[in-house]
Amino acid sequence: MSDRQIGEVRQDTADPARTVSLGRRLSAKLLVLTACFVLIVEVLIFVPSIANFRLGWLQERLGTAAALSVVLVEEDANTLSRQVQDDVLMAIGAKAIAVRYDGMSRLLVVTEVPPEVDEHIDLGDTSLVEAMAGALDTLVSGGNRMLRVFGKVGDSNKEFELIIPDSRLRMAMLAYSRNVALLSLLIALVTATLVFYTIDRIMIRPIRGMTRSMLDFSRRPDDPGRIIQPDRRGDEIGVAERELADMQTRLQKTLGEQKHLADLGLAVSKINHDMRNILASAQLMSDRLGAVKDPAVQALAPRLLRALDRAVSYSEGVLAYGRTQEPPPARRRLRLRQVVDEVHNLLGIEPESGVEFVNGVDPAFEIDADSEQLFRILTNLCRNAVQAMAAETESAAVNRLSVTAERLGSVSRILVTDTGPGLPKKARENLFAAFRGAARSGGTGLGLAIAQELVRAHGGALELVESRGGSTVFSVTIPDQPVRLDDARGSLRRHG
Repeated sequence: MSDRQIGEVRQDTADPARTVSLGRRLSAKLLVLTACFVLIVEVLIFVPSIANFRLGWLQERLGTAAALSVVLVEEDANTLSRQVQDDVLMAIGAKAIAVRYDGMSRLLVVTEVPPEVDEHIDLGDTSLVEAMAGALDTLVSGGNRMLRVFGKVGDSNKEFELIIPDSRLRMAMLAYSRNVALLSLLIALVTATLVFYTIDRIMIRPIRGMTRSMLDFSRRPDDPGRIIQPDRRGDEIGVAERELADMQTRLQKTLGEQKHLADLGLAVSKINHDMRNILASAQLMSDRLGAVKDPAVQALAPRLLRALDRAVSYSEGVLAYGRTQEPPPARRRLRLRQVVDEVHNLLGIEPESGVEFVNGVDPAFEIDADSEQLFRILTNLCRNAVQAMAAETESAAVNRLSVTAERLGSVSRILVTDTGPGLPKKARENLFAAFRGAARSGGTGLGLAIAQELVRAHGGALELVESRGGSTVFSVTIPDQPVRLDDARGSLRRHG
C-alpha cells in the first residue's frame, strides 16, 4: 500500500462521525424507533379509547332522551305541537324517541319514521370487541346510517330508545381522533427526545468514545496515550471500557515484544552470513588443531568443538524460531524407533560425557506424524536433556536419557525422560516462552517453544509431566488423523 493510500485510510478513519452518515447513526435510529414504538402503543390505546368515546356519546344522548321522556310521559306527548316535537328531537339530533315499560312500548316523539335501521346498539349489553368493531366501522364507512340505540338509564325500570343518524356521531369521533392523534404525536416526540437524550448520555456517547479509541489505537498502537481511560461505571458499558483498556494494554505489550523479536530476526538474518563464515573458519582451525600431537592441544580441542557446535545450534535455533510460519505437517505413518535412532545419531553423545541414551520404543510402534517435524521435536527435547545432564559435575550421578512410547486408542504418547537435576523454578514458570524459559545459563528457551508449536500443528500437546532432582519427564501426545469416509471406501474398493 502506498503512502497516499495509507493517508486516505487514516483520513477516512480519523473521525467516526464522518464515516457514518446522519441517517445511519445509532442516535438517529434510536430517535426514530422510539417515536414509532410510542405511536404504535398510542394506536393500540386509541382503538378502545374511540370505542368508549362512541358509547359515551350515545349514552349521553340516551340520557337526555330519558330526561325528556319523563316530561313527555307526564304531559302527554300527543298534546305537543309538531313544532315543539321537532325542536325536542333536534336538540338531541334524533328522529324518534320511544319508551318501554310495563310490557308496553310507546312512541313519544317522532319527526319521521326511517324506512330501515342499519345498526341496533344495546348500550347495556355491548362487549369491548363489539364496541371497537362498531367504532372503526363508524369512522371508516359511517355518516349516512341510521342507528337504533336502546337501554336503561340509571335505576329506572324503563327502557328508552332512540332512532338517531350517525352523522353527528362520526363528526364528533373524527374531532376526537384528530385531538388524540395530535396529542399522541406530541407525546411520541417528547418521549423519544427524553429517551434519546438519556440513552445518548448513558450509552451512545460511551460507545462513540470506545469506537474513537479503537480507531485511534489502530493508527498508533505503540502510543500509550491512545489507550482508553475507562470510567468508574458498574454497568455493562463500564465493564466493556475496562476490558477494552486491558485488551489494548496487553496488545500494546504483545506488539512491543513482537517488534523486538522482529528486530532480532532482522539483525540475525543480516549477520547470519558473516557468522557462518566465521564459524566455518573456526571449524577448519579446530580440525587442524585436532591433528596437533600436543597433549594440551588435544585436551582443549574437544571443548573448542563443543563451543563451536553450541554457537551453530544457537544461530540455527534463533533463525528457526524467527520464521513467520511453519508449514503444515505432511503426515504419514512412521516407525518411531527409527526416528529416535536418527535423533540419537545427531546428538553425537561422546562416551566420555557419561550420558547414556536408551531407545525404548518398540520396533513395531507406528505414529501418524510429519517425519521432519517429529524429528525436530524430539531433537529439541533430547538436546535440552543432554545439555542439562552434561552440566552435572558429580561423577557418581547416573545420567540417562530414555525415549519410550505408548498408544492410547488413536493417540500416540511419547515420553522423554532424563535423570538430570530437573528444571529450575523460573524455567517451569516460563516453560514454553521464547527467550524466557531457558533452563541453563546462556540458553534461549527456543527449543521448547519450537517443539510446542510443531506439536500443536499436529493437533497434539507438549506437557511437562514431572520435574525434580533425578527425574524430568516430557510428554508428547499426537492423535491420529481422522479417516474420511470417502477415502476409506476408496481404499476398500482398491483392496476388495
